[in-house]
Amino acid sequence: MALWGGRFSSGPDAAFKQFNDSLPFDYQLAEQDIVGSIAWAGALKQVQVLNEDEHAQLVAALQALLDEASADPDAIATAGYEDIHSYVEARLIDKVGDLGKKLHTGRSRNDQVATDFRLWCRDSAYKILEALDMLKAAFVALAQRELGTILPGYTHLQRAQPVLFSHWCMAYVEMLERDTSRLQDAVTRLNECPLGSGALAGTAYDIDREQLAAELKFSCATRNSLDAVSDRDFVLELLSCASISMLHLSRLAEDMIFYNSGEAGFIELGDNVTSGSSLMPQKKNPDALELIRGKTGRVFGAFSAMMMTLKALPLAYNKDMQEDKEGVFDAMPTWLAALHMAQSCIESVKVNGEKTKQAAQGGHANATELADYLVAKGIPFREGHHIVGQLVQLALSEGKNLEDLSLAQFQSVCAQIDQDVYPVLQLDACIAARSAKGGTSLQQVSAAISAVKKKQQITVRDATLNDVEAIAGLIQYWAKVGENLPRAKSDMIHSINEFAVTEVNGKVTGCASLYIYDTGLAEIRSLGVDPSVQVKGQGQLLVSHLLDKAKRLALKRVIVLTRVPGFFDKQGFSGCNKESLPEKVMKDCELCLRKNNCDEVAMEFMLQVAEPARIPCQFVA
Repeated sequence: MALWGGRFSSGPDAAFKQFNDSLPFDYQLAEQDIVGSIAWAGALKQVQVLNEDEHAQLVAALQALLDEASADPDAIATAGYEDIHSYVEARLIDKVGDLGKKLHTGRSRNDQVATDFRLWCRDSAYKILEALDMLKAAFVALAQRELGTILPGYTHLQRAQPVLFSHWCMAYVEMLERDTSRLQDAVTRLNECPLGSGALAGTAYDIDREQLAAELKFSCATRNSLDAVSDRDFVLELLSCASISMLHLSRLAEDMIFYNSGEAGFIELGDNVTSGSSLMPQKKNPDALELIRGKTGRVFGAFSAMMMTLKALPLAYNKDMQEDKEGVFDAMPTWLAALHMAQSCIESVKVNGEKTKQAAQGGHANATELADYLVAKGIPFREGHHIVGQLVQLALSEGKNLEDLSLAQFQSVCAQIDQDVYPVLQLDACIAARSAKGGTSLQQVSAAISAVKKKQQITVRDATLNDVEAIAGLIQYWAKVGENLPRAKSDMIHSINEFAVTEVNGKVTGCASLYIYDTGLAEIRSLGVDPSVQVKGQGQLLVSHLLDKAKRLALKRVIVLTRVPGFFDKQGFSGCNKESLPEKVMKDCELCLRKNNCDEVAMEFMLQVAEPARIPCQFVA
């Protein structure tokens, strides 16, 4: 079924249909299209296009369709429809009849696909952010394990100066940190909702687009309908982030392929990321790394193609934009797979510390230290540089390292060199000398590892008045979605002692409060975390922190009203009857957006409050 047939007296021919149809690839947007349609049904109910019963029928049918799509997504690709929107609408009509035809009221495929695609890209970005964190953690673990290992550092692929192997690890952590930062910034700009923009001019219905955006967990609604339906900057940004990150992974692959070679022998890759030869039994090929290096070109190509597609498009939507998806659908999973494969390589690698140290001692990698030694003796660096060059020539002619030259040989070139030169030329001394911030000394590398580990940690603490703005933002976001009750900022100031917050990288990213009723019953309320921060475990930490607080206050019962009972079940809560809750708890329900369609479950946690130890007093007469 086409969504535009009324204007035409005949249908498209088979060749055009095959050329035009996007379902063979945009079927991947099925979940997002259905989720967006559920939100749109709610918006139509609010403007009375749909009544309560019609809305309930449509939502139930869409939920059933979502379950079917999740069970067998590949089957959708060959269903024969023009695109995913046509497929979903046709299947919806199959389920609810003509009622299904009302859902598209006030909506265009232009704002629909822009919304679907942003949702898909956001979901993919969250998976990538998690994979980046996992790879960073693998590098940090390897850096800790090999903290004393010395490696030859290279410039121009020539041995230059010795560095700690851990310093090499942390160089890639820096790259991954930038990859994470870029992607987080891209998600911030991506996370605006175009739904309700219509074909290009907006919708004629009085839709609350901000509430619609909140339902779909966007930060806000887009501000201009023309731009909203034709903007694909978010695609370019994601592909740019992917390209830069894949470039980093490709550099990592090249390093490790070289280090793994028989000529270097610095590392041995795990059996789980290598393969053998069909002819040569001795071979152990670094296929995972070579594929990372090779797949980088695919991601670069997708970015380049998207730039070319968009460069001359007039406002607003044009069919050229259908070409935005296949490249992204390939690039994002490729990026994710490369990150996982790089993690496997790092986690399974074995480092040959003796071989790396031996290589670091060769190639006169301590020549710079010798030049610095001469500077300390009062010789200008440029002159010292020339002297060391002469000494390197002498060492080469003798087939020796610099530290193996005799004092007489040193003094034949420079009389100021004395016996104290030998400790300076030792590898450990070369490493220790690089003690300025960012250097390869043990102290600096250890500090770098500690700093990254601290960033990766979630901290939970009692809130202070400095946290009010952050708490207000979190509560406002989840109140718009309908998951939390709204609270005035003045109320938060007065009750700041009830709140706990989580922090990631020094930023407040989650909050919850412990409210105590007159009866001594306590309730965990206003629990929410920043959806753009993909750090797991924040909710669990907040609940645990508040339960500990309740125990210290000698409370005996803590309750929650929740739509995610499975989460609280894991924290030790059990179901209870709403009727057992005090009237004051239930009065809060009058403020809830879902009060007429409540799906919250009441749960409780019974605290075992220890009796205080009784120490007998002794009176002295």
